[in-house]
Amino acid sequence: MAAYVFPGQGSQVKGMGRELFAQFPDLTSRANAILGYSLETLCLEDPQQHLSQTQYTQPALYTINALSYFNKLQATKQKPTHVAGHSLGEYNALLAAEVFDFETGLKLVKKRGELMSQATGGGMAAVIGLKADVLETLLIEQNLTSIVIANKNSHTQLVISGQQTDIDQARVLCERAGAMTTIPLKVSAAFHSPYMRPFQQQFSSFLNEFQFVPPNLPVIANNTVKPYPPTENEIKKNLAEQITSPVRWTESIEYLLQKGETEFVEIGPGTVLTMLIRRIKNGQ
Repeated sequence: MAAYVFPGQGSQVKGMGRELFAQFPDLTSRANAILGYSLETLCLEDPQQHLSQTQYTQPALYTINALSYFNKLQATKQKPTHVAGHSLGEYNALLAAEVFDFETGLKLVKKRGELMSQATGGGMAAVIGLKADVLETLLIEQNLTSIVIANKNSHTQLVISGQQTDIDQARVLCERAGAMTTIPLKVSAAFHSPYMRPFQQQFSSFLNEFQFVPPNLPVIANNTVKPYPPTENEIKKNLAEQITSPVRWTESIEYLLQKGETEFVEIGPGTVLTMLIRRIKNGQ
């Protein structure tokens, strides 16, 4: 038995899902009907260079993660002991726990991607080589408190989010303070920060159009580092707050390790989470 983890935005790659579309033609057809375009063409050919754009990335990655999970389920006939997802991937974790069905999850992710793509003016950057407490102290000392740590991916791999001019300033300061490197992310806005609050409110209203059921296995939430609660209102609250809250990935994996999980299986394209989990286990 193992914990399954689902990747989020950034793990998309042209060519993903090549074997899966033919294996799951019905789900592929239903996805195309919801989205209004060919997901297979987007993922395999990307003729209009849309795959890296948030409103396309999120539904594409959700679908590939979902088909990968169904394929795994068919092969093993076993459900995981715990599930967790990185940002967008949390929707796949909830799908695996049967909180909602495939189509509902895709409709939610489609709306989420559309709303997040509307945000402008902000930026994000990865900070490699500083621990969270050091980075937090640095931001306070330099009066850059408008910047938040949006992703705690491992002990020394963090992502900051805020206004672009502040991000540019923070990158210089982080490198002076000992960061190995800082990398600007190709995003249009300050995701997982208070700057996303207007979109969080719109998404919260959208969530009320759907019904959810209690998870049938533990789903570790990004923003609370606890298993999702069973009540529908709390599930919706978590999903809405995730848009403005940090992704506490390091703590999520440490929680699972404390629960006795020793095997983690990444379900979806790439190995980003597998590498992060290795770093977390090594204290990096």
